[in-house]
Amino acid sequence: MRLIVVGPGRAGGAIALASEAAGHDIVGVLSRHPVDRWEQLDWDVQLPEADIVLIAVTDEAIPEVAARIAPHVSEVGVAAHLSGFTPVLALREIQERGTAVGGFHPLQSLPDAESGAKALEGSFVGIDGDQLGADVLTHLAVTLGMEPFRLDDAARPAYHAAAAAAANFVVTSLAVSADLFHSAGIDPKVSRPLVERAVANVFEKGPAASLTGPIARGDIDTVIGHLTAAHDVSEYVGRQFRLMAEATTIRAGREEDLHRWK
Repeated sequence: MRLIVVGPGRAGGAIALASEAAGHDIVGVLSRHPVDRWEQLDWDVQLPEADIVLIAVTDEAIPEVAARIAPHVSEVGVAAHLSGFTPVLALREIQERGTAVGGFHPLQSLPDAESGAKALEGSFVGIDGDQLGADVLTHLAVTLGMEPFRLDDAARPAYHAAAAAAANFVVTSLAVSADLFHSAGIDPKVSRPLVERAVANVFEKGPAASLTGPIARGDIDTVIGHLTAAHDVSEYVGRQFRLMAEATTIRAGREEDLHRWK
């Protein structure tokens, strides 16, 4: 297929690189900054013929970008954004001009275009849109080795909150853990097998059966010791550790323990 990418940054660049590797053609990009790898297109003229234009900009910018390119997409089959939160309805100005629309949200961490492109294969991708849009985007997903699933507009806020929690809350907890390991003079990499097993347990046994440690056991003195150690690293680390400890206590069904260690 022939693709145009609007905003070839981390996400857009990752999909562009993966698409090229899969045999697709990136006919050009629209970007605020110069891009050496692909042809730079003009924002204010007719876009070249393409099967898909992918809008890979911030959520807030999607309606504005859609309105700007809407007069120039008559030779484009499908226009889709990469947001997991913004509804496909944000592309209505494009749809009103006769172009099919959709959403294509890779459920994957894409810290940069190169590593992101490699991570897409085997990842899931949320797809929505009108019939043609959904069909074409599903085909793109399959050619990239991704697993498509239906993502309706009404489900997007909860879905995206779930994705953000799965990705970023894990990173935050590991960052706090690393601060504590460093304070003890130990390389945080020693925790990798523990972390990988804990994550595997969640997907194999479910969260409730996977919680272990002093909070799940109700070992209050140990929890207090942990809180003290975290606060001794810094007030910043102590505050973050306490918030996560409180959330874990509630998740473990031991909310009555909170008043004993506050």
